[in-house]
Amino acid sequence: MQTFEAGVALDPAPRRRPAIPVVEGSPTEHACQNADRARALRDDCFSVFPPVLRPLLPVSDKIARYWLRRSASPYVHEIDEIADRLGFPGVWMLNNSYQWGCTALAREEDGVPWLARSLDWPFPGLGRHTDIVRTKGSAGAYFNVTWPGYVGVLTAMAPGRFAACLNQAPMWRRTQHAWLRPYDMAANSIDTFARVRDIPPDQLLRQVFEECPDYGRARMKLEQTPVARPVIYALIGCAPGQSCVIERTETEFTTREGETSAANDWLPQRPGWEARMSASRFLKNAPEDAAAHCESRRFGLAQWDGRLSAPGFAWLKPPVLNGYTRLAVTMSPACSSLRVAGFELQGQDLPEQVTEISEIGL
Repeated sequence: MQTFEAGVALDPAPRRRPAIPVVEGSPTEHACQNADRARALRDDCFSVFPPVLRPLLPVSDKIARYWLRRSASPYVHEIDEIADRLGFPGVWMLNNSYQWGCTALAREEDGVPWLARSLDWPFPGLGRHTDIVRTKGSAGAYFNVTWPGYVGVLTAMAPGRFAACLNQAPMWRRTQHAWLRPYDMAANSIDTFARVRDIPPDQLLRQVFEECPDYGRARMKLEQTPVARPVIYALIGCAPGQSCVIERTETEFTTREGETSAANDWLPQRPGWEARMSASRFLKNAPEDAAAHCESRRFGLAQWDGRLSAPGFAWLKPPVLNGYTRLAVTMSPACSSLRVAGFELQGQDLPEQVTEISEIGL
């Protein structure tokens, strides 16, 4: 595995933060050469669970492995090898966690498409354990913002081709009461486990970066390939007009080009679907509160009037920045530019930047 020199835009804060590693290799090489960091990520993520539940991790791993092996995942052999070589439970669970809350915005500046995204997830460690991995597929190389042991793609940029990210889609509701959300979540999961055999959305995004030579074919594959769960993709190319948000159910899609911002709800909203919300709001808030929270993040980023190409992350401020923000990323395949920083809660209400701002510029 080759290590790259990343350009680092120094933050004005006096304390020194660690740089995000920038390396080259396959997901298997990445995981096996960073086994200690993979274990640290596993331990950090599962620290949020009560101690009584942690012994159930091997059981959860077996359930995740059983479903993934029956799915249309083309990368099961990689997960199998990673889990075997790392030798601790949690790898299968990590690779079955493709539902991530996020906010994204695609915008053109001087005719050049740019994509900004924040990744929000309640688990600690995702910010401090982030890597940028340069991987090669049949269509060319791409930079994947990822973690040791994870084989899918949530955020990536392929220089000269396209950039894309994945957002968690709203949840299908069989009921309406806030206290019945756990029932709906469990029912949706059981239905996927028992019935659905399609590719996980994050693994489809990896397949697109490996196989698609341009924006048009990437868009077509993201629109038309059946997926295991609903998902929202934000995609940009290199030419003017190459920006879109693709809202996916398992077998259908809606693509919008005029309003290229997204959070965790359909735009416009659809009957029967509920926007995703934070865990602290999960059992308390009505569906309209969840929708309002998502809309405030989407609108907050869409109305930001600065330049995404400018250094730093001036666009990352409340409500886009929230208690679960773990990553901030801006990227442009036309400029071969990728800028990443990790965030973690440090005792305050809002996360703090815990890594240097690492920037790839080719």
